[in-house]
Amino acid sequence: MAPVPHREGAGATAFRALNGRWFPWQGGAGKPQGANRRGGNVTVVWINGAFGAGKTTTARELIDLIPNSTLFDPEVVGAALPYLLPPKHLAEVGDYQDLPIWRRLVIDTAAALLGELGGTLVVPMTLLRQEYRDEIFGGLAARRIPVRHVLLAPAETILRERIAKREIPPDLPDGEMRVRQWSYDHIEPYRAALAAWLTGDAHPVDTSDLTPYETAVRIAEAVGSGDVAACDIVQTPEPTAETLAAGVLLFDEHDRVLLVDPTYKPGWEFPGGVVEPGEAPARAGMREVEEETGVRLEDVPRLLVVDWERPTPPGYGGLRLLFDGGRLDSAAAAGVLLPGPELRAWRFVTEEEAAHLLPPVRYERLRWALRARERGSALYLEAGIPVG
Repeated sequence: MAPVPHREGAGATAFRALNGRWFPWQGGAGKPQGANRRGGNVTVVWINGAFGAGKTTTARELIDLIPNSTLFDPEVVGAALPYLLPPKHLAEVGDYQDLPIWRRLVIDTAAALLGELGGTLVVPMTLLRQEYRDEIFGGLAARRIPVRHVLLAPAETILRERIAKREIPPDLPDGEMRVRQWSYDHIEPYRAALAAWLTGDAHPVDTSDLTPYETAVRIAEAVGSGDVAACDIVQTPEPTAETLAAGVLLFDEHDRVLLVDPTYKPGWEFPGGVVEPGEAPARAGMREVEEETGVRLEDVPRLLVVDWERPTPPGYGGLRLLFDGGRLDSAAAAGVLLPGPELRAWRFVTEEEAAHLLPPVRYERLRWALRARERGSALYLEAGIPVG
């Protein structure tokens, strides 16, 4: 489905006339599309929910209620992938959401549409994996695009009834199995996401007794009144060149290492961040540790590894340093805080547990940092492999 421009209707006009105070970032209902390119704000309203929850039909109604809005269905990106990727590559995954290129293209396409049209982008798309939510919403935040996350949450009996009544195109091969059964199969992952993270992250709207239009009105009211706030993600700009980053390893009394879970990117990480111009790397690590966890290091940490990270487009790579921040006593470990929106959680883990949480290149960096800590001498790595 291609992006659908804002369409005008008498009902929508009357609705907005009664609610002129809403959507202040739009600059008024009469503002032409594209005006936001000259300095106004833009936003994304992401409509999440189980397959069959009515996201697309609700989104079509919603663009009549939010001025200067555009519908972008990320399924159009998925539909293009068979024309872009070799069949063998596509066959390696069961869902195009599992392809990094799909997630990247969703971010880039949304940003490009808002750059061209301005206003609000209404995006109906199921996101059940938290790491994909982090990657996409974090990528939009890096482009200074806030996301307002809404969840359509009908009762499961209603959801199953809607799936059963869903119209399947007669010319679609194996349509019953590919569309209807796909929706049924994803009810359990949807339940798991609800229990784990989705309800707390998104603004729920119970659509059990609502038509798509009534649902859209509820969303417009909640977004316009501020009940659906922008997701609280630190807007970390994407690098434009190689970067120098400093991480600090902190240990508890059992020599487990502290990992943190960022809200703006997938996967766990070490406390730390990018070194600012003119800043000493070790001091940058100390600063980031205090900002992220509330732990104030009194002594400059000892260097464990220097790792050259290979440029992998669209990333630029650069040098990654890991320092030994020492062991925290039980009182200090219990006092670890997450003072801002940048991190979702923290935990102390063993090396074996870290292997299941960290991306491979980050885990290799940790593994060699632990060996360097044992030996008492720093190591130089290239792409996670010791050299020299």
